[in-house]
Amino acid sequence: MREFIVEADGGSRGNPGPAGYGSVVIDAATGETLMEAAEYIGVATNNVAEYKGLVAGLKAAHQLDPAASVHVRMDSKLVVEQMSGRWKIKHPDMKPLAAEAARVFPASQVTYEWIPRAQNKHADRLANEAMDAGKRGLAWSPSASTAELDTRAARAAAAREPAGPPGDAAAGAARARAAMAGVSGSGASGTAGTSGTSGTSGAGETADRRAASGVASSATGSAAGSEAGGATRTPPVGWAAPADLGAPATFVLLRHGETALTPEKRFSGSGGTDPSLSEVGREQAERAAAAFAARGTIQAIVSSPLKRCQETARTVAARLGLDVHLEEGLRETDFGAWEGLTFGEVRERHPEELNAWLASPKAAPPGGESFAAVSRRVAATRDRLTAEYAGRTVLLVTHVTPIKTLVRLALGAPPESLFRMELAAASVSAVAYYRDGNASLRLLNDTSHLR
Repeated sequence: MREFIVEADGGSRGNPGPAGYGSVVIDAATGETLMEAAEYIGVATNNVAEYKGLVAGLKAAHQLDPAASVHVRMDSKLVVEQMSGRWKIKHPDMKPLAAEAARVFPASQVTYEWIPRAQNKHADRLANEAMDAGKRGLAWSPSASTAELDTRAARAAAAREPAGPPGDAAAGAARARAAMAGVSGSGASGTAGTSGTSGTSGAGETADRRAASGVASSATGSAAGSEAGGATRTPPVGWAAPADLGAPATFVLLRHGETALTPEKRFSGSGGTDPSLSEVGREQAERAAAAFAARGTIQAIVSSPLKRCQETARTVAARLGLDVHLEEGLRETDFGAWEGLTFGEVRERHPEELNAWLASPKAAPPGGESFAAVSRRVAATRDRLTAEYAGRTVLLVTHVTPIKTLVRLALGAPPESLFRMELAAASVSAVAYYRDGNASLRLLNDTSHLR
């Protein structure tokens, strides 16, 4: 029986927007490219384009040999998990495409594998060629395609790349442990390739600038549990734990994108005007969504009920084909009478209350909420969500104070540490929670996806 490898991809410039797909059929024994397919499909979402690429690749393989076994490789976690039967297909646009893909070959002849985007460059280039042609009002032509040029070199380079983005300390540590144990560390755990560099707003931001020791942080932390005990097995791709520690509940913490208040460094909590994302904030959300789609590790999305978080969460959810669940416990601190004011304005109008607030986590802004109260609320929410999402990776879209509080509690740091963390708009942090009660800070204030 012949064996084919089908690599497929799809993209949308706008999601939805001008979209196209690409797919390639490869001889598994020789690595030879046997057939390419690409097409501009008009306005569609990324997921629809990816499914259409899969269908085209399977049909091309079937045309070559209906009796062949086919191994599909895609960088879309959604398509791979749904076609493997592990995730439900909820979106009405994808159900008929998934059914069409399933009819091309008997299920016993097809297997699916998720691969990093860097290893799917051939199909990705084909999809972009199709979209470029469509933009010019033309159809993609195989004779004009250059997608196969240096594909083998690109794959070889991708195989040498670390599993995480530049500066991923978790991946580097895993490779070092693997090297000391005499095994390959190529499967080291990665971290989110996302976040933003713009200004911050709310308690954390203003406090960062008032505290002389408030140094911006973007380093990842390693858990004692994952580092102790000598060499451990290499973690799988994503934020997951090493297999010998069991699968934790992993919270990927995404701060919402900018609002109009963010660049002005104004207190913006849950007791103010509930602003929407600005144009910059919407672009940040789109970039975060693209990065999470490329990583393919998010299994659920939970959001603060405030508008700026819901808008950010729904942008990501549309890319991943997931629902958004609202959680009241993830809302920002209520800053009471300070809502909408800058730190300087609060210093001028409420000097005594501000001094008390800076001195004690139990002090609250007039008519607002103390950091101690927020800590209790966030801790209760953490406990509930870690139980609900045990062993899974969930995206929490929330605000500065809840994220800093989760980080502080994970590290066992004192309340004043809230004033010594920087969290940019649309930045990503990650904390893993183990069943024995231990926690591991995996990432803090990652802003790579907006660069």
